[in-house]
Amino acid sequence: MGTIVFGCFKADRLNREGRAAAGVEVTKRQYNGASTTWPRSGTETRTCSSPGKGAIRAGRGDLGIIPGSMGTGSYIVRGLRNEDAYCSASHGAGRRMSRAAAKRTFTVDDLAAQTAGVECRKDAGVVDEIPGAYKDISQVIADQSDLVEVVAHLKQVVCVKG
Repeated sequence: MGTIVFGCFKADRLNREGRAAAGVEVTKRQYNGASTTWPRSGTETRTCSSPGKGAIRAGRGDLGIIPGSMGTGSYIVRGLRNEDAYCSASHGAGRRMSRAAAKRTFTVDDLAAQTAGVECRKDAGVVDEIPGAYKDISQVIADQSDLVEVVAHLKQVVCVKG
């Protein structure tokens, strides 16, 4: 059985080398940018483009990824086509606090503790990305159960920042 690889185009080299090392075959690619547009049927007989800033497309059957923080994993989801939400869902956990507040609140030791078991940078340059600066991704997913269904929960093992 193949694997679906989610990620940004900038990570192509890392994805390619990582897949080769792991012996993974890609059967489908899903780009999940935060600032995207997609065709949408208008109220007239034309097609328009709906911006997806801060959201992913979640039409019936649309696959997407909703990432957590650098230490909490991500969710692969399938859209449920909720028209009240413009057939969209959140594109991530969302910040609980600003970057500046995270830098004032957390230390490098906190970062190391919150990302234990994840291969990632653990230095002052990424303290603002600490999991504690983000909302609980499990709750974010639960709060949009009328927008998407969970296909899989991915455990974070590597995170590349900067």
